[in-house]
Amino acid sequence: MEEKQQEEIDLDKVYDYADYREKVSGRCDNCNSAYFKSSVKSGIFLRECRECGMKKSI
Repeated sequence: MEEKQQEEIDLDKVYDYADYREKVSGRCDNCNSAYFKSSVKSGIFLRECRECGMKKSI
């Protein structure tokens, strides 16, 4: 039985929520924090983790 290796998260990249859904709802995939800052620009909702800086377009 092969174990699935955990992907390394690039904090400079903006991940698309449709492709990278959360492992735990409302928590950052990288550091498991629940604290985010959100912004909207050009019709795109961007959520950034306040702890590690991982970004995801929702």
